[in-house]
Amino acid sequence: MTTAETIRLTQYAHGGGCACKIPPGELETVVSGLIGAELPQGPGELLVGLDDGDDAAVVRIRNGTAIVATADFFTPVVDDAYDWGRIAVANALSDVYAMGGEPVVGVNLLSWPRDVLPMELAAEVLRGGLAVAREAGCHVAGGHSVDDPEPKYGMAVTGVADPATLMRNDAGRAGMPLTLTKPLGIGVLNSRHKSTGEVFEQAVAAMSALNKAASEAALAAGIGCATDVTGFGLLGHLHKLARASGVTARIDAAAVPYLDGARTALADGFVSGGTRRNLDWVRPHLDPGTADEGELLLLADAQTSGGLLVAGELPGHPVVGELVPARSGGVTLEVR
Repeated sequence: MTTAETIRLTQYAHGGGCACKIPPGELETVVSGLIGAELPQGPGELLVGLDDGDDAAVVRIRNGTAIVATADFFTPVVDDAYDWGRIAVANALSDVYAMGGEPVVGVNLLSWPRDVLPMELAAEVLRGGLAVAREAGCHVAGGHSVDDPEPKYGMAVTGVADPATLMRNDAGRAGMPLTLTKPLGIGVLNSRHKSTGEVFEQAVAAMSALNKAASEAALAAGIGCATDVTGFGLLGHLHKLARASGVTARIDAAAVPYLDGARTALADGFVSGGTRRNLDWVRPHLDPGTADEGELLLLADAQTSGGLLVAGELPGHPVVGELVPARSGGVTLEVR
């Protein structure tokens, strides 16, 4: 008989974590008809919407306050139910932190194959999510669940921010350094975990860590341009930032940090389809310099609950590149 202790949650999903996102090129095509739509006549002023593919929506309301709204959910990225819950909620909260906001309340989003997986595992997922929300000082108030052939979990989060200090992906300017607050390599390690069952505690620790402190440090430094690095990889999210800001991003490949075991996982072939799609999407806009295909795949590695990428310097975190004047021919990314 199968018990909760022997169930490998990653085996019940076609993909894992943010690597199961719809490819960025396809997604942009789908939502293109929604950009520039007529705004409703109601309370609030939309400050950040779909135009530049930022991390969350922002609406200014009364008394100089902005509401930050986002939703994020995905299939199991690890086999441990409690850890999956922690990771999923840290990832959802990250969208608010990436905008310079503070999360206030979240509601759970749960899909569960109730005739296949025990409900006690679903309870563990929710318990993990609640633990991270409490760490963030964010209320959790209910949510929504459906019976689904594939397990999925995440959260819709509402936060608040000062409209004058928002961090946006269209505010980058040439000359700004680029700082990354978590190492890359989460995707290849997660792919190895799904395939072999090996547990990588360094990856779990990175994914479940909040971006709260990094966001607060960026705000204190007066930084106004940031994004988080998740399913589209460093190259994908940096392409969106550079495109929105009208600049080119130059990456110093030797300065980019990686989790222990990431390069070994790459060499052993544990590269997700999502990572390969990320690289294919940005390749027309990429000057790879002397970087080989393996290096580019790591830079495009589909992260789950990755760090913040900020246009500015943050003490204790590596500078991995800089923004430079826009190049001709649609080149938004350089690797050096």
